[in-house]
Amino acid sequence: MTFNGVHDDLIEKVWRGDRISATDAAHLYKLPLEELGVLADRRRQLARASAHNGRGNEIVTYIVDRNVNYTNVCNVYCKFCAFYRTEKDSDAYVITLPEMDQKIEETIALGGNQILMQGGHHPSLSMQWYLDLLSHIKGKFPQVNIHGFSPSEFIHFRDTFQLPVEEIISKFRTAGLGSIPGGGGEILVDRVRKRISPLKAMSDDWLSVMDVAHRLGMNSSATMMFGHVETLEDRIEHLERVRAQQDKTGGFTAFICWTFQAENTRLKAPTVGAAEYLRMQALSRIYLDNVPSVQSSWVTQGLEIGQVALKYGANDLGSIMIEENVVSQAGTTFRMTVDGMKRLITELGYEPRQRDNWYNLLN
Repeated sequence: MTFNGVHDDLIEKVWRGDRISATDAAHLYKLPLEELGVLADRRRQLARASAHNGRGNEIVTYIVDRNVNYTNVCNVYCKFCAFYRTEKDSDAYVITLPEMDQKIEETIALGGNQILMQGGHHPSLSMQWYLDLLSHIKGKFPQVNIHGFSPSEFIHFRDTFQLPVEEIISKFRTAGLGSIPGGGGEILVDRVRKRISPLKAMSDDWLSVMDVAHRLGMNSSATMMFGHVETLEDRIEHLERVRAQQDKTGGFTAFICWTFQAENTRLKAPTVGAAEYLRMQALSRIYLDNVPSVQSSWVTQGLEIGQVALKYGANDLGSIMIEENVVSQAGTTFRMTVDGMKRLITELGYEPRQRDNWYNLLN
């Protein structure tokens, strides 16, 4: 028996929690959205039962942190980005220490425990500038985790400072870096990356940074930005590469996917809507059987779809986003409070719990 081309044995395979193949994923993609959501929710329950030893399946977590973009100067000119500036632009900036201190103090006052620090690929900042910034933050705010610098930034550092990635990450870690975000993942297929961000780190480079970080004992997240020039096969290859890396090192704490936001960008591509977002998040939860958590991307999808995503495989609402400067430049300006986050979670019958970057519950 088949339904939309999907055999019963494949449905049973997913329900049991067995690993699926790329071919399986392509078949599952054809399911009605609601049915795919049920399967993803089943995989969420299995993943969280494993992560919590059978306890707390119905907890949905969130984090209170702040995005801090330490510079908007970038020399890779990604077509999908509306945030970057050149050094000559009148609104180009590099953050000062007093500005950083004020942002962190405001974050702590709101109950935050982390900053997500990313910037452009600035061609002129020195290695010591970064080390001094990290040391300053960690010395003044030791309770705050610095979740910073995407893999593409580390590749930029490697090429600019002429040092191995392992040495750079080690130095950054000693200075205060706590974990690495999965930004810049886009689609881990070089044919796609060459079209949307040809000057940015290619797939092997992105994965190699994560491999080094994990082997040094640091955790990271993994991401996917889809709905532009890629195919379904490209998306599945991206998931396969994330899963294969996780098999090797186990360092990914979470996966987050979102759709391309087109406003004010140079990338001319048909964007996709909420249904496609939910379909891909559900498929990602099923495919990534070794990644413990999946975050809903309410920041790009809006609060209502962000909430619905909790029924399509997500077990985490991510951050309240005290500050967000990148996707907002592309026309997305959703905002959230802790009370709003709790409301979205409790309305679905889940228990809201604040967490840290490593998914330890804080309350």
